[in-house]
Amino acid sequence: MSKRVIVDPITRIEGHLRVEVIVGDDGVVEDAFASSTLWRGLEVIAKGRDPRNIPLMMQRICGVCTYSHYLKSTMAVENALAIKIPYNAELVRTLMNAALFLHDHVIHFYHLHGVDWVDIVSALSADEAKASKLAFKYTDNPIGTGENELKKVKETIAKFTKSPQGLGPFANAYWGHKTFRLTPEQNLIALSHYLKALEIQRIAAQMLAIFGGKQPHPQSLVVGGITSVMDILNPARMGEYLVKFQAIAEFVNNAYYADIVMAAEMYKTEPSVMKPMGVKNFMAHKDFMVGRNDYLFSSGIIKNGDLSKIFEIDEDMITEEATHSWYKNDNPLHPYNGETDPNYTGYIDGETVGPDGTMIKTKLIDETKKYSWIKSPRYDGKPMEVGPLASILVGYASGNKRVETVVNGFLEKTGIPAAALFSTLGRTAARMLQTKLIADNAFVAFHNLIENLKVDEETCATYHIDKDIEYRGRGIGDVPRGMLSHWIRIKNGVVANYQAVVPSTWNAGPMDSKGVKGPYEADLIGLKIEDLTQPLEIIRIIHSYDPCIACAVHVMDIKGKTLSEYKVNPLYGGCSI
Repeated sequence: MSKRVIVDPITRIEGHLRVEVIVGDDGVVEDAFASSTLWRGLEVIAKGRDPRNIPLMMQRICGVCTYSHYLKSTMAVENALAIKIPYNAELVRTLMNAALFLHDHVIHFYHLHGVDWVDIVSALSADEAKASKLAFKYTDNPIGTGENELKKVKETIAKFTKSPQGLGPFANAYWGHKTFRLTPEQNLIALSHYLKALEIQRIAAQMLAIFGGKQPHPQSLVVGGITSVMDILNPARMGEYLVKFQAIAEFVNNAYYADIVMAAEMYKTEPSVMKPMGVKNFMAHKDFMVGRNDYLFSSGIIKNGDLSKIFEIDEDMITEEATHSWYKNDNPLHPYNGETDPNYTGYIDGETVGPDGTMIKTKLIDETKKYSWIKSPRYDGKPMEVGPLASILVGYASGNKRVETVVNGFLEKTGIPAAALFSTLGRTAARMLQTKLIADNAFVAFHNLIENLKVDEETCATYHIDKDIEYRGRGIGDVPRGMLSHWIRIKNGVVANYQAVVPSTWNAGPMDSKGVKGPYEADLIGLKIEDLTQPLEIIRIIHSYDPCIACAVHVMDIKGKTLSEYKVNPLYGGCSI
């Protein structure tokens, strides 16, 4: 008899996400549903405001993706007003973007997703000398893996075990799970890098603040360009950025890259990691200018996993619908015409698997009706996966030489076929490859900025807003979690409508009117779960997308009405970590 398993909340993500799966007697997922359970955001309050003020508001959509929304919102206004910003401003924005990507991706793997692959308890039984020697298998210049360093790592974690909280930040996870594949020594290497990454993320945040003023919520972008003029004209500030960039690049190439190669070696035969994807349509957008008409990321669409063909993006084909989302208008609407009127319908009574494996009474989503605050974006009526995997695949299939170099190098190093990229392992590896792509090439933008400043110090373009003209524009491109687009309509000099279609909306959206599932839900179907009370396999797949649900749900009621109330029980469903 089929059982329903609930993971709520899914932790180690930004925002509130609930996943429900229906599992057969054989432990295989028969159906799956992803639901965002908290409503928040900013789009509605943009209406009636001066469009030049909106980017600073829109970066508050999320506390993690601040610069991403700030940049794309600024670009939307510039696109609407037909502003071409100076070359220096483009390059400074790229250098800030480099800091954001390096910060975001390193944190995601080590501090959010890494413990889905690394068994911390197993690391405590590792032989430090053996682990130190093993590290040279994956890189010629290991970081943080000297025998004494690894001994200190073990001592640090061992102290946690003696505290009242047990393993501290590593408590209440599924240590010893059957799908963990790394040896104790490999786990110790990755654990050392987990701790080192805490230092690296601080350096990356400081890097962005050099040109952004602060991080999070930088403040140096304006419609028309950037304001950090004195920083780019100061050799000491430029040198500071370069030194920090080089430190992070070294970590990426000799720790992050090495750890993913190690994971690929050990997990390439794990069925739950290599399970084919449910959605094989991918979309990515050109971004990350490093020189004139020179971008690291390519634009295009891949359909049905066919890398032999790349299709151009037609922005008119992008829609969002709300058939299974808690909004009133169910029709597929283009973002320029998007609506966000709430229509919350709640949950129904049912049963789920409890902490001890028995069935307990609980509230369930009603999948026949509305069950998520996230909408369902579609391109030409079809679901699309966006994110680092989409960016890497589109770049690889379109002949982007820089992307080909890092992908072919990784495939050769690991011995896995290109087809293996279409998996949870592939998605996790692609995020690392995108990070390496930036670590290896962002210096091109730095060098070009230095050279251009010798002959041109312009950083901001002039423009005029005519209140008698109606404008519309969008800012679109790839950010750490995938293709992000902000859409604005301006009338009488103020914002008439505003919508943001974010990566986690593309990936986490519920079924559409045809019953077609988005990437999260489709990826879980067919997954074998070893232990229904410890659904690590579900969490590992969802984490591989790096969910940002705060970004995906970004509207609010401006009349002060109580929309709904939530009481969160941390043991709800018995399957959360």
